[in-house]
Amino acid sequence: MTPFAHLVRRLRVPAALSALAFALGAQALSPQPWPPSWNDVPADTTDFSPVRFTAPQAADCHRLPVVREVPGPQTEPQGRWRREAPLLERAGAARAGESAAAADEARAVSKSAPAAPAFAPPPAPSPAPKPRPQQEPSATVTAGVVDDNADFGEYLAYRQRRAQGLSVRDRDVSERYPLEVVDADGRPVHDAEVAVQRAGVAEPVAWARTDTAGRVWLHPRAFLPADGNRDPVLGIAVRKQGAMGRATLTRGQAHAVQVRLDRAAPVARPRLDLVFLVDATGSMGDEIAKLKSSMLAMSQQIGKLPGQPDVCYGLVAYRDKGDAFLTRTADFTDNLGAFQSALGRLQAGGGGDTPEALNEALAETVHGLAWRRDAVRLVVLVADAPPHLDYGGPQYDRDMQAALAKGIKLFPVGASGLDPSGEYVFRQLAQYTAGRFVFLTYRDGADASSGPGAETVHDVRQYSVQTLDRLVVRLVGEELAKLRRT
Repeated sequence: MTPFAHLVRRLRVPAALSALAFALGAQALSPQPWPPSWNDVPADTTDFSPVRFTAPQAADCHRLPVVREVPGPQTEPQGRWRREAPLLERAGAARAGESAAAADEARAVSKSAPAAPAFAPPPAPSPAPKPRPQQEPSATVTAGVVDDNADFGEYLAYRQRRAQGLSVRDRDVSERYPLEVVDADGRPVHDAEVAVQRAGVAEPVAWARTDTAGRVWLHPRAFLPADGNRDPVLGIAVRKQGAMGRATLTRGQAHAVQVRLDRAAPVARPRLDLVFLVDATGSMGDEIAKLKSSMLAMSQQIGKLPGQPDVCYGLVAYRDKGDAFLTRTADFTDNLGAFQSALGRLQAGGGGDTPEALNEALAETVHGLAWRRDAVRLVVLVADAPPHLDYGGPQYDRDMQAALAKGIKLFPVGASGLDPSGEYVFRQLAQYTAGRFVFLTYRDGADASSGPGAETVHDVRQYSVQTLDRLVVRLVGEELAKLRRT
């Protein structure tokens, strides 16, 4: 099949355009099905099957970080052509900054890679890396934060303003219900497992875990298939350490769903699993440098929060396909020095086109790390680009649901240059998991080189501003403060 025929088949050209294509020389193409589908539109690829996940089960993180890396072999994204340097050249060029094992793995992948297609249009020049003004890494970095669940009406209005034309995987969150789980004394229960069921169906259609306030937001239209949106009621089952409870969610109810368990579950010392999920492409040099320089101070302040939390640190860095690595993970450790060493070896590089491998990195974060039982689980995502949606494989809308199922809150930090699609995705991740959307601010919101300030180009209304390191500590402290302690 010729490249033009392949394109026509992928676009599934309707009858009116087929005549025009014939006039332009499409008579050489293979015959199309006749009659063509009337008013054909692309199929909805949203997956409404229950998400698969493993419940948090690690007992501790008293170990050095286990570091693993997924190489970024040369791969053609679906539906477009992308020019890449040969994999062996990239592996050789990256050897100074990457491990010899990673280079050997890249060489092995290149030998087993499939041959290039016999036909291809002339490749376009590689896109230039995302331009970013350079700043001193020690300079103050200011950031704003919004809570889209606290101002939900404004968030829905933002979605109406911005959703059209963006490259995103949307989920309908317009129908939202709070679920509150309390113990026998009426106090919030943290990390209770929640299952949402349809009438007469044993397998849950959604899972969640309560946060430190004993609460979780449920969005039926985000996880129910079309026929499920006619269900007038949903069943709610909750359990925690052998205690169980049930409730019914009546669609359209104005009050919160409440479940009472028959025993208390206070904690003696809070456990915190804190992950930094970092875009490590070439435009992120300033942010990575700032994270390195402020990590010790942040960790010291977090360690002094009420209850002196038992902290495990994790790091997931990512770039893109064709780069020296796709994801690089340092699994949880309570050895701050070892964690800082892993962070210190991270350098910005690679990238090229705007989207990056955030889907793959989020899947690694949610499913690949050794999350602990009965812990506060937080992810700080620092990035300046949306995910690639054309690679197949994991997709962020599924893994934000899996994050909710595992009780992981996402706090995306939008670095300078984050485009409207990236903002929309980041706010989806934060709102669905009850996190917050954080964004860097400047004296001139459109000019990152203007220095720290209170302005932003993002579509936000009311927001507070402080230095990024203090903001991260504040957000962690607010989560821990809601825990009931003995």
